[in-house]
Amino acid sequence: MMTTADTEARIRHFIATNLLYTPDGFSHDNNASFLQEGIIDSLGVMELVAFVQTSFKIAVEQSEVIPDNFDSVSKLAAFVQRKVATRS
Repeated sequence: MMTTADTEARIRHFIATNLLYTPDGFSHDNNASFLQEGIIDSLGVMELVAFVQTSFKIAVEQSEVIPDNFDSVSKLAAFVQRKVATRS
């Protein structure tokens, strides 16, 4: 099973590469709010949803796309870990 740290690292890499287009990686804290900090916009959230579904092989319901689940690396990693745990 993938650890929370592994999940966070994959999320950070995806955001840096596919949303921020920076070779320097994701320089924000894992608890930084994506929306408040201007890290990603609403389109970026949709890209994150697609990434999470594909990479972690989980289904994300529209009702789950809320700030509690998708507004920081830490929140998203915790959400992924919960979904993966209920999948098995």
